[in-house]
Amino acid sequence: MKTNRTTVQRFASKCVASCEKLLTQITRVRKSIQAEFRETRQAHDHLVQLALNEAEALAWQTDYPHLLFPTLALEKVQAVATWNRRQRGVRKTQSEWSLAV
Repeated sequence: MKTNRTTVQRFASKCVASCEKLLTQITRVRKSIQAEFRETRQAHDHLVQLALNEAEALAWQTDYPHLLFPTLALEKVQAVATWNRRQRGVRKTQSEWSLAV
């Protein structure tokens, strides 16, 4: 009986350690992506946070969140950066037109 309880406790400890390791990895990747897209974050921090949250939520729905999160997060934040560049281009074009008129 004592051996069974010890085995269960060890298993539970291993599970907790594994989950903590996953969370640490995801947090590290998240911070790395945020640092890489610092310029976009300054302009649209909320959108970057939403993109990262969405990527993390999607990754946790899979069996391998630690493998999928980096790619999903990068894709989503790159989409925000692309949108940001396009918006700046549109604003610049609009301001040029308003000056020309």
